[in-house]
Amino acid sequence: MRMRIAQVAPPFESVPPARYGGTERVVSTLTEELVRRGHDVTLFASGDSRTSARLVPVVEQALWHARVPYRDYAPFWAIVIGKLWREIDRFDVVHSHLDFFGFPIARGAPCPVLTTLHGRLDLPELVPLYEEFRDVPVVSISNAQRKPIPYANWLATVYHGIQLDEYTFNPERGSYLAFLGRISPDKGVDTAIRVAQRAGMPLRIAARPPLPNRNDPEARRDWDYYENEVQPLLQGPRVELIGQVGGREKDEFLRNAAALLFPIRWPEPFGLVMPEALACGTPVLALRNGSVPEVIKHGVTGFICDTEDELVQAVRWIPEIDRARCRQEAERRFSPQAMADRYEALYERLVGGVSAMAGRSLSTVEPDEREAELALQRR
Repeated sequence: MRMRIAQVAPPFESVPPARYGGTERVVSTLTEELVRRGHDVTLFASGDSRTSARLVPVVEQALWHARVPYRDYAPFWAIVIGKLWREIDRFDVVHSHLDFFGFPIARGAPCPVLTTLHGRLDLPELVPLYEEFRDVPVVSISNAQRKPIPYANWLATVYHGIQLDEYTFNPERGSYLAFLGRISPDKGVDTAIRVAQRAGMPLRIAARPPLPNRNDPEARRDWDYYENEVQPLLQGPRVELIGQVGGREKDEFLRNAAALLFPIRWPEPFGLVMPEALACGTPVLALRNGSVPEVIKHGVTGFICDTEDELVQAVRWIPEIDRARCRQEAERRFSPQAMADRYEALYERLVGGVSAMAGRSLSTVEPDEREAELALQRR
């Protein structure tokens, strides 16, 4: 069934991103696969994006790359929605990646609007929001993401796909530990440094620095964390901060590592770097938060730990992991084809008038993922 599909990305980063930007990378992967399958796809994204789809520029340049940082990004959400509304009659289905900013338009649109939620949901201010918009169809990117708001109109859990051909499998274990993410207390780079030092291994850190606008509370928090907790640890031996990486540089960084450290301190909804590492054959050592138990199979593709001490111990177990099995799991569970198959099924049901099935979940998760959801409910 050939469909006219709108993919709507946030205006902050290009699609795909040059370096850091998980949501935009996923939007690009999905968009390119849908085009390859013959759908008529329009991408609403920043003007510096690259795509095989028809591009509607919502801003000239991705906002995070503006020469002078904006004090308030709220006007740009309105611009994105306005540009979408101007063309909305031409689509069979709209797939929004705008978080809750697209919810009002979902109620009045002449076609189904499906929203994939990419962010955290464990914030008290979101409770009245999702109470109001119980009717809007949404997709979770992990079963763990749903836990704070189980009453939302969840249609499915769809795991992210990655462009597997961008990641080179390396059967040989590297000599260093890797950290890839952004500098934020949520990501736990200070923990990664301590774990590597205690385990006696070099650590290479590929991280996006805090955003420059210190008037923003989150940016200010990240700068305080970097200056007070991370910088002092960078003076230690065998710790290297290399900055952001992307493309071939990221592939080389991940495939030559012994393991990826993922010591998150927040309920990460997915964590794209985990399947990216697995695609290179690199196992993941992670703290048990958010989607980690759904993405990583303990003792098979890495180790799931509850404390920093356990992470240190897990470094010794890295040789037990079969790197070929890590690549196989990435191919089986996190390919563009697996992701697009599930979204196509959702689009077809929505276009076919099944969007009224509030409260029902489509069968788009694997059996082992259902086990993960049951385990969450038992915790």
